[in-house]
Amino acid sequence: MTNELEQQHKENPLLAEDTSLENLSNDEFRQYFSQVLESEQFKEGSVVPGEVIGIENDYVVVDIGYKSEGRIPRSEFRDPDGEIQVAVGDRVEVYLEAIEDDDGLLVLSKEKADLMKAWDEISEACEKDEVIEGTITARVKGGLSVDIGVKAFLPGSQVDLRPVKNLDKLIGTRAKFKIIKFNKKRGNIVLSRRVLLEKEREERRKDTLKKIEVGKIMRGVVKNITDYGAFIDLGGIDGLLHITDMSYGRINHPSELFAQGDEVDVMILKFDPQTQRVSLGYKQIKPDPWTDADLKYPPGTKIRGRVVSLTDYGAFVEIEEGIEGLVHISEMSWNKRIKHPSKIVQQGEEVDAVVLDIDVEHKRVSLGMKQLEANPWDIIEYKYPVGSIITGRVRNITDFGIFVGVEEGIDGLVHISDISWGQRIKHPSERYKKGQIVEAKVLNIDKANERFSLGIKQLTPDPWSNITSRYFLGQVVTGQVVHIAEFGVFVEIEEGVEGLVHASELKHGRQGELHEYYHENDQITAEIISIDPHDRKIGLSEKAVERRAEAEDIQTVAQGSSKATLGDIIRRDLFAAAPKKEEAKADEEDSAAGEAAADGGEQAPTSTEEPSGD
Repeated sequence: MTNELEQQHKENPLLAEDTSLENLSNDEFRQYFSQVLESEQFKEGSVVPGEVIGIENDYVVVDIGYKSEGRIPRSEFRDPDGEIQVAVGDRVEVYLEAIEDDDGLLVLSKEKADLMKAWDEISEACEKDEVIEGTITARVKGGLSVDIGVKAFLPGSQVDLRPVKNLDKLIGTRAKFKIIKFNKKRGNIVLSRRVLLEKEREERRKDTLKKIEVGKIMRGVVKNITDYGAFIDLGGIDGLLHITDMSYGRINHPSELFAQGDEVDVMILKFDPQTQRVSLGYKQIKPDPWTDADLKYPPGTKIRGRVVSLTDYGAFVEIEEGIEGLVHISEMSWNKRIKHPSKIVQQGEEVDAVVLDIDVEHKRVSLGMKQLEANPWDIIEYKYPVGSIITGRVRNITDFGIFVGVEEGIDGLVHISDISWGQRIKHPSERYKKGQIVEAKVLNIDKANERFSLGIKQLTPDPWSNITSRYFLGQVVTGQVVHIAEFGVFVEIEEGVEGLVHASELKHGRQGELHEYYHENDQITAEIISIDPHDRKIGLSEKAVERRAEAEDIQTVAQGSSKATLGDIIRRDLFAAAPKKEEAKADEEDSAAGEAAADGGEQAPTSTEEPSGD
C-alpha cells in the first residue's frame, strides 16, 4: 500500500517535489490520502480497469490497483450466449460503486461497467448517425424490444417497409438499426429498421431502373400475395404479377403457385417510367400450349386429365397446363340418365376421355367419356327387332305416356295413343302404376335420336281391320256412353270401337244441353246409319230405332185391325204425322251446327302429339 501511495505522491501536484510521505504528520497524511481517493483514478461512479486475480465459488476477485480487492458476483461475467466465461489473469473493466462498504470492502460491478460502456458507445453512434446492431428479444406493446447492449424499443411501424402481421416470428433475430430517438437521462432509446430499408431500397431502385426493359426476364422475390395477384420485388421496385398472367391453366388463388419469399423469374410486360409501375408475366416465359394443340390432340385422341371444374352441364378436364376440354353431361354415358356431373366424376379426379372436336381459334376442346365404351344403341335394334314383344317394368309415368325399362339405361315409350285401341284414357296413371310389369310390342327404334317406341294396344288385333264383317248399315246395337260432347254422345259398342250419336239423332235434348239427359256409363240402343273403316268412324241414330219401332207398331195395328175403315186409317196417320212436323222443324235449326258432325263427328280415340323428347 505504501508503494502505491508513493507512486501517487510522485504524480500528485498537491505536494512539493521534495516532500516525502515519511515527513508528513498524521493529519497531513490523512488529508493527502483523502485527496488520493477523490482523484480521477479511484472516483466512485467511474469505470476503472482491473485484473482477475482469483475465482471463488460465487465470486470473482478483481484487483484495480487499490489497497484492497473487490469481489464481483460470478453471474455478472456472462457472455452473449449466457455462459459464464472468466479466468484468472483476464483484464476487465469494472464499475467502482464505493471505495468502502459497511464492512470496509471495495464495491465493484462488471454489469454496470458494461452498461455504462454501452451507453457511451450508443451515444457516440447517435451523434455520428451510425448504424448499430442488436438482437430482437421480445414483443412488447406497440412493437419489439431490442438488445443493443441496453434495452431499446423498436416500434411496429419501423420494423419493415410494409406492416408486419406476425411480429413474433422476428424474436431472436439480429438486425441493423438506426437510432431515431436517444435520451440517456431517461434511459430511452427508439430504433428504426425501416429507415435503413428505405435507404437500401432507394439505392437498389436506381440500379434496377437502369435494367428494366419490356420483354426482359428478371429475377425477383415474392413480396406480397393477394387474391388478384402477387407483388414481386425486382430490386427496389415492386411489380404486379396478375393472376391471369401466372399460368396458361386454371388457378383459383396465387398461393397455389407462389409463397411469400419465393424467388421467381418474371417477364416485364409493361413499364411506365413516370409512375414506375411494372406489369409482370410468368406464363409468358413458356410457349403458349394452344400453338400446336390441334396437332397434338386431333379428334379421336385418347387423353387422361384432371377434373378442374364442375358445372350443371358438364365437367372441365385439364389435358395439360393451359388446355382444358369440356365433357358435356350428354357425353358421359350412353344410357345413364345423369342429373349432375358430380354423380359420375369428382373435382380433382383423374379421368380418361376422347377428343371429339378442337377449336384452336376459340381455344375450345370437346371431350367424350362414353365413347370409350361400346354404344348399346348400336346393337339394340338387333336384340329387339320391330314387332318383337318385350317385358319390362314401368319406370316413369307422364301425361303423354309411360316409360318401360328395356335394359339398364334404355327405356321405351308407350305413347298414350298406343295404350288402347278405343278406350278413352285421360291419364296413363288410370291404368298403370310405377314399378308395374307390362308387356309391349316394339314399334320403332330411332338410334340417331335414341328413341325406343313401344305399343300395348298392338298386342291385340285392331278391331277396325274387319269392322264391316261384324257391322252393317241398319244394324241395331247397344253400347255404353263413354263421352258426352256438345254435338253428340260417343257410345262404345265393343272394346276399341266407338260410334257417335249426333245430337240430331238423339231422342232427348238439343245441342249443348245433352249433359242434362245423358251420362257416362248409360246404356244406349241405336241404329248404325254410317260406317267409315278408313277414318274409323261409325254413325249411330237413336231416333232411327224409335222410328223403326213406330213403323212396326203401325204395321201390327194394320194387320190386326181388318175391320177398320179407310177413314179410320187416314185419321190415325194424320194424328201421327203432327208431332213429326214439329220435330222436323227443330232438326232444321240444329242442322247448321251439326252438319259437319252428322257424318261421324268427333271420333275416339284422339291422339295427343308426342313431345319432342322421351
